Amino acid sequence: MTINPQIQAIYIAPSAGVLMQAINEAKLISGQGIQGDRYAQGTGAFSQNQPVKIRHMSLIAQAGIAIANEWLESGEEPQFSDSETRRNIVLSNISPDELNQLVGKTFYLGNIACRGTELCAPCQRPAQLMNKPSFMDAFEGRGGLRAEILQSGMIKIGDALTYMQETSL
Repeated sequence: MTINPQIQAIYIAPSAGVLMQAINEAKLISGQGIQGDRYAQGTGAFSQNQPVKIRHMSLIAQAGIAIANEWLESGEEPQFSDSETRRNIVLSNISPDELNQLVGKTFYLGNIACRGTELCAPCQRPAQLMNKPSFMDAFEGRGGLRAEILQSGMIKIGDALTYMQETSL
């Protein structure tokens, strides 16, 4: 893993479709989500989808946003800001591939245990809400990660993402 991945930004939206709001710290609630966020309240656009998926929070690598925006720029298409990706946590100092490898693994944001549940495949929702095309193509393989919150507590900008790497014997 890259040295010292850390939280660069935290975003929540109180209900489906509204702009994401930047916050400096957040309360993670075990088994539920980020306090004040649409998915913790069961009001997210995909909250009622079947089969039910764990949507406690979503994370994305800042490097993935930069790569996607370079691709968009080369096609003279509008770029996406961090908040327009509609992900809750933006991480610096980690590649999209390194973040994707956390599926099925326990990791920590600050001191709070979380588990990567699945890749957050790009969908049309951000493109539709921002009226900008090509989100799905630009963010393919870089859409981030959905995670389950395993214990409650506070996180803040600057907190580290850590996990135990598997060792070969």
